[in-house]
Parts: sequence; structure tokens; C-alpha cells
Amino acid sequence: MVKNLRFIVGLIFLFSLNAFAQNISVKASTDKTDYLVGDYIYYSIQVDYDKGLKVYPPDIKDSLSSIAVIKKENPVDQVKYGKVTTTYKYILSGYDSTQVTLPPVPVLYSAPGDTAMRYAAANTLTIMIKTLKVDRQAEIKDVKAPLKIPLDWRWIALWVLIALIILGLIYYLYRRYQKKKLEAQPVKKVIILPLYTIALNALHDLEEQKLWQKGQIKEYHSIITEIIRKYFEERFSMPALELPTSEAVELLKQREGTEQILDTTYYFLSNADLVKFAKFVPLRSVNEEMMKQAYEIVNKTINGSAGVKKEEAGNVQ
Repeated sequence: MVKNLRFIVGLIFLFSLNAFAQNISVKASTDKTDYLVGDYIYYSIQVDYDKGLKVYPPDIKDSLSSIAVIKKENPVDQVKYGKVTTTYKYILSGYDSTQVTLPPVPVLYSAPGDTAMRYAAANTLTIMIKTLKVDRQAEIKDVKAPLKIPLDWRWIALWVLIALIILGLIYYLYRRYQKKKLEAQPVKKVIILPLYTIALNALHDLEEQKLWQKGQIKEYHSIITEIIRKYFEERFSMPALELPTSEAVELLKQREGTEQILDTTYYFLSNADLVKFAKFVPLRSVNEEMMKQAYEIVNKTINGSAGVKKEEAGNVQ
């Protein structure tokens, strides 16, 4: 009786082992079987098991010691009809020209309510790693062409935006610098001088030059008449610089406040015409009289004389 009971228990135990063994399967695969030295080998382990089992990630570094592990990706789980499929993906690479056998990688698992660790092994794979055929007559080049990184327009847009911000900041700082530079420059102070003051200053400068005393008589008479004619143009709004003496005197008669200078102006301009155009050589007294008449013409027409602007550089206080 006892022997029969033991036999029944043993059958149940063996049946349970077979059942567990049938509830999990492991399959290893690569993307291809032939590689060049340095190529990426895409190696994956697919584990199909019942939902109740607990499966542990395989440790391929110890199992695949003959080949380099470049990268380990996160596992991907899929559940369908109470079955779970977990796929572990790796990137490997070999650097020797040889045939490589990838041994069966063990995948540990445990059953619910059971602390015993069991394992299911993946299948064995054989791959071939080759070197390139070397043409000794050809130029030296890389084993593989350089990897081209695709353009990321988001990064390009970001760098363009940063460049625009920097350029905008530079422009802002430049404009601010220019503004401060302009503010630091001295402000022009406008001085309004009366017309008679300008004319009297010009006569005074001419008198200081002593041109007729140096024999420059024609130059002296040209300059002194130009001073008075220019004064007439601005004081009485008439083209005195372009008109002959007779017409200039006639226009003066039509202007208010010129009665007292008409005779003086006629003799003043006529004497100058004789010197400039008739090559008349005046006496010393005539030259002196010309300066007196010029001062008289200006001084007798001071009332009502407008002013002109004269700009000078300086800071406004």
C-alpha cells in the first residue's frame, strides 16, 4: 500500500515538472548570420510563459563572453490569452574574423508559491564574422562609411532663435551706447547777432587789415562795398550784391528808413565803382572817407534791424 502511494506521488511530481517545463519556452535569434568586423549584431531572446510564472532577466555577459555587449535595451512585454511574451534585445559586436557560437543563455524563473529556481535555456546560434576583402591597390579608407546624423529642425529652430536674441541684444546695446554718446556731446548754443553788429564787426576787421595802406586799394574797395551791399540785402530784403549802383539806390528809395543814407550811399558806391572798374586811384582822404561813410550807413539804419543766427558749440547751462 505504501509503495503504491509513493509511486503515485512520484508520478504527480514528474508530471508537475513536465507541466512547468511546457509552460515556458525560450528562443534566441539574430537579425542575420553574416557580419563584418565591427558590425552591430542585433541579438534578441524571446521568452513565452504562463502569466503566473515569475521570469528573471537573463545575464548574457557571463554567457556570451566571446563577444562584446554594446547595449542592453529595455524588455518589451506582451500579454495575450493568459500568455506573456517578453523580448530582451541586445546589441553585440565582434572584432575578430571567426565563426562565433552563441551558447544557450539560461533564463531563470519560479512558479507561484514555490521558492525553487528553475531555468529554461535558449537555443544555440552560430554566426560568422568576416573582414572586408582588402584591395592593396586601392586607397586606405574606413571599414564603414561615417554615420550621417539626420537634421533635427527643432534644434535648428532653437539655435536660430538664440542667434536672433543675441543679435537683438547687441543691437539694443549699440543703440543705447549711441544714445548716451549723443547725450554726452556738447549742445549747440544759438547766438542771435543783429545785422548791424555783423556789418560793424566786418568793417572793424577790414579796418584792422589796413589794405589800402599796403597798396591793395582795389581789394579794399571791393570788400568794403561787399560788406555794405550784403547788409542792404539782409536789412532791406533786396538783391544789392547783383544790382548796379543806380538800381540799388533806386530800390533803397522804396524802403522805409533810408532817406538819410541815400546820398551817402550813392557817393559811397560810385567811388568804389571808379576804383574797381575805371582803375581810378583815389587819394588817401577818399579811402578814409569810404570807411567813415560805411560806418555812417550802418549806424543810421540800426533801428528796425533784424538779426541772424550764429551757432557755436558749447554746453547749455
